[in-house]
Amino acid sequence: MTGPGPLPEGPGGPPSELDKLRRRVAALSGKRDEAEARLHALLGSLLSLDDVLADTRRRAGALHEARSARETASAALVLGEQIEAAHLLLRAEFARHDVDPMDAVGRTADPAEMRVVGTEPHPSLPGGTVLREKVTGFRRGSAVLRAAQVVVAVPGPAPEPVPDPMQEPGPVRTQPRRTTRAQRRLLRKASAGRGRRACRA
Repeated sequence: MTGPGPLPEGPGGPPSELDKLRRRVAALSGKRDEAEARLHALLGSLLSLDDVLADTRRRAGALHEARSARETASAALVLGEQIEAAHLLLRAEFARHDVDPMDAVGRTADPAEMRVVGTEPHPSLPGGTVLREKVTGFRRGSAVLRAAQVVVAVPGPAPEPVPDPMQEPGPVRTQPRRTTRAQRRLLRKASAGRGRRACRA
């Protein structure tokens, strides 16, 4: 025959398992509410970026509908300004949430922050120096949010410039090209044709 079970702890004793569970639930609920508030603030701040991108899309349509070179140049300039404004707005929002680009160019490639996706000979820079970023890397505080994809220098002579495929090979022509018969007919004055018809009449 067994004796009676342990008596419950008094008010001054250690917390019961139910109390511990309640505290955990309260702590998790607080973290969830905090995360939802941050998400709500982030999405609300991105609404202004959506406005800029919607206006950019409208201006891109105006670029396609331009009827003259002047309208095309003006629409392209405004479109470029819109894209730059959207980019600056996004970067400002990143900075507000402690997210910053790495600016890896000129630094030695760090495997913890960067992924080397290409190499290029360089006559003066030490090997492993980042020449350019293919994909920008970002940090959030001290943690890596996204690793940068970089092209690094290796010892060697600078690469030869790539020839323009649109440029015609061979010597440059010093004489003007001859016009074809079709081109000469286009250059003929319209009054000449009317004169012949008038003579025939």
